[in-house]
Amino acid sequence: MKRSYLGVILLCLVVLLNIICTQQVVNNFFYDRYERVLLFAGLNILLFPIALWIYKRERDSE
Repeated sequence: MKRSYLGVILLCLVVLLNIICTQQVVNNFFYDRYERVLLFAGLNILLFPIALWIYKRERDSE
């Protein structure tokens, strides 16, 4: 079960984007910018299935 470097790098990038979106949600909520809160929360929700898809693709590859 050898992992490819491309899959690991893509998964790391998606997780980094999740962290960035979460931080932006917190910062914009603090400054009462609720439109941006909804935007970044939506992006965070969209990135999660992408991360799961990359993980499952890497797990099942041989």
